[in-house]
Amino acid sequence: MAQDQFSQRMRAYGAWKADVLQTLEEFQQWLDKRELNESENDLRIYETLEALRKDRLTLAFVAEFSRGKTELINAIFFASYGQRLLPSEAGRTTMCPSELFFDRETKQSYLRLLPIETRREERSISDYKNDPLHWVSMPLDTDSPEQMAESLREVVKTKRVPLKIARALGLYDESQDSQFKKTGELPEQVEIPMWRHALISFPHPLLQQGLVILDTPGLNALGNEPELTVNMLPSAQAVMFVLGADTGVTRSDLDMWEQHVHRNSSSTHNKNLVVALNKIDTLWDDLKDNSAINASIDTQRRKVAELLGVNGNRVFPVSAQKGLVGKVRNDDALLERSRLLALESFLADEVLPNKHDVLRDYIVKEVGGLLDDTHHTFDTRLQTTAKELENLRALRGKNADVIQHLMKKSREEQSTYLRNVEGFQSSRRVLQSAAKTMLDALSLDSFDKLINKTRKDMTGAWTTHGLKSSMQVFFDGARETMDQVAHQAEQTRTLIRATYRKFHEEHGLPAVTPKVFSVDQFNMELHRLLEEADAFRNSPVTAMTEQSFLIKKFFISLVSQARNVFFRANQDADNWLKEVMNPLVQQIKDHKRVMEKRLDTLRRISESRDTLEGKINELEGLRRETRQELETINRLRDALQRPLPEIDDSQTGTPVAAAG
Repeated sequence: MAQDQFSQRMRAYGAWKADVLQTLEEFQQWLDKRELNESENDLRIYETLEALRKDRLTLAFVAEFSRGKTELINAIFFASYGQRLLPSEAGRTTMCPSELFFDRETKQSYLRLLPIETRREERSISDYKNDPLHWVSMPLDTDSPEQMAESLREVVKTKRVPLKIARALGLYDESQDSQFKKTGELPEQVEIPMWRHALISFPHPLLQQGLVILDTPGLNALGNEPELTVNMLPSAQAVMFVLGADTGVTRSDLDMWEQHVHRNSSSTHNKNLVVALNKIDTLWDDLKDNSAINASIDTQRRKVAELLGVNGNRVFPVSAQKGLVGKVRNDDALLERSRLLALESFLADEVLPNKHDVLRDYIVKEVGGLLDDTHHTFDTRLQTTAKELENLRALRGKNADVIQHLMKKSREEQSTYLRNVEGFQSSRRVLQSAAKTMLDALSLDSFDKLINKTRKDMTGAWTTHGLKSSMQVFFDGARETMDQVAHQAEQTRTLIRATYRKFHEEHGLPAVTPKVFSVDQFNMELHRLLEEADAFRNSPVTAMTEQSFLIKKFFISLVSQARNVFFRANQDADNWLKEVMNPLVQQIKDHKRVMEKRLDTLRRISESRDTLEGKINELEGLRRETRQELETINRLRDALQRPLPEIDDSQTGTPVAAAG
C-alpha cells in the first residue's frame, strides 16, 4: 500500500541521514589525524552533526472544526492500532494544538499538557517546552491502544470560566460571539479549552524515524496563538489544509486560508501546501453510477481549487473515515474508493524528497565549503609538489654556480614574500575592525535596545493608532539595521577580495574566490514578518483586544521571531568572518613552508649531489600521498551529495528512485 511506500521512504531517508552522519564523522577524524581541524571548523561539524541527529519531518494539519482533520491523521498514520487513536468521533474536536512525535532523548511515552492559564505570561510555547515544570504530564501505555486513546481524549477537554478570566486570557471576543450578536447580552461564563498545547510522545515506527505531526484546532485558536502561524506552520515541511465536501469552502474556511495558511506558502520551508477535500463519501449516492459520482467529486475539486487559487493537482478528494475503516478491516476496495492512497503517495513522492533536498542544502552550506577549502588546499599542494619536482629534475647536471644563483634568487623571493605577509597581517587588523562594526550592528544587545524602546512606546500609547505606529517603527528599525549590515558586508568583501588578488598576482598563489556573506535571506524573513505584522495591526480583532494582551501577543509572536532572525544573522556573519580568510591563510602557510624547504633543498644539493635524487624520490612519494588524500576528499564530497536510496514501490513491485 502507499502508506507502506511512505514508511519505506522514511526508512530510506533515515538510512541516508545515517550515511551522512558517518561521512561527517569520518571527515572530522580525517581532519584530526592531519592536524587540520581548527576549533571553528570542529564546532561547525559538531553543530551539523547535532542538526542531523535532531532533524524532524513536520507535517501540519490545519482545518476549521468538524472537517475530519484528526480522523485524517488517524487514517494516514495510525490505522495499525485497529481503532481511532486520536479522539475524532462526533462531538469530539481538537481544542488545543497537539504535537505527535517520539522523544529521542528520554525515549519515554507521555502526554504533556500546558495549562491554558499560561497565556497570562509573556512567554512563548517554545520557551515553555524547555521548562517541563509548567506541564501536566501523563504516562501513555503503548501496550494498550484503548488506554492510549482514552488518555488522549484529554486534549479535547474544556471548562467554563467567568467572562473576566476569558477576556484576560484573550479567549473571548464579542465580535465572534453569535449569541451576543443576537441578544446583545454578554455571557457570565465562557467555555474555553483546558489546555494551551499538547505534546504527545510514543514509539510509533514513523515517529521514531523523525516524523512530527502538528494537529491544529480552528480559526479562533490560530488567531489566539499567533506563534502557530508565525513559527510552527512556516517551519513545517508540508501544511495540509482540510475542507469538508459536505460543507464546501465556508467563510471561516476562507478566512483561515487567507489569514493563516496561504500567506505562509511562499516560505522556502513550506513548498508543499496541500488541500484535502475530506468527506467525499457524503457525495456517494446509491442511485448514481460511479462515473456520475466521480464527476460530482471532480466538480467539487475544481471549485475548491478556483476559490483557494491553487493548482487542481494540489487538491486531494478523500474520505478519511472510509479510508480508516478500509485499513482496519483490510477492505482494499473501500480503501481504494476512499482515495486516501493518492494523498499518501504525494507525501511519499513529493514531501519527503523535498525535505531531503532542504537538509542536503543545509549540510552543503554548513560543511560543503570546508570540504571545498580542504580540497583546494590539497590540490594546491599537489600542483606545488609537481612544480618542485619539475624544478629539481631540471637541476640534474647543473653546476654549483647555477645552484648558488638559484639560492640567491629564492632568498630574494622569500624576503619579498615575508614583507607582503606583514602587510597581510595589517589587512587582517583592518578586517577585524570592519567585522566588529558589522557584528555590533547585528548583536542581540543592540536589538534588545530596540525591543525595549518599542515595548516602552507601546505601553505608553493611549490609542490603537499609537500601538500600530510603534509596531511599524520597530520593523522599520530592524530593516534599517539589516540594510546597514549589507553595506558593511560589501565593504568588507571588497577588502577581502583585494587581499586575495594581491597574493595571487604577486606570488602566483592559485586564484581563490572568497566566500560571500549576504543578508538577503534574513531581509526576506523580516519582510515576511512585516507582512504578518501588517495583518496583525490591521486586523479588526486587534482594535478590540485589550492593550496589555495585544502587546503580549505582538512580542511573543512577531518580536521574538525577528530577534531570532538577528541571532541567526549574527551567527552566520561571525562564521563567515572566521572562515573567509582561511583558504588564503592556508595558502600563505603552505607557500612559506615550500619556500623554506626549497632553500633547504638547494643548500643540501650544493653540498651533496646524492641529496638531489633523494629529494626527487621524496617528492614523488608526497605527490602519490596527496593524490590519495584528494581521492578521499572527493569521496566524502560525493557522499554528501548522494540522493535518497532507491525503494521498492509496494504497489507495482518495481524500484522507484527517490528524487534527489
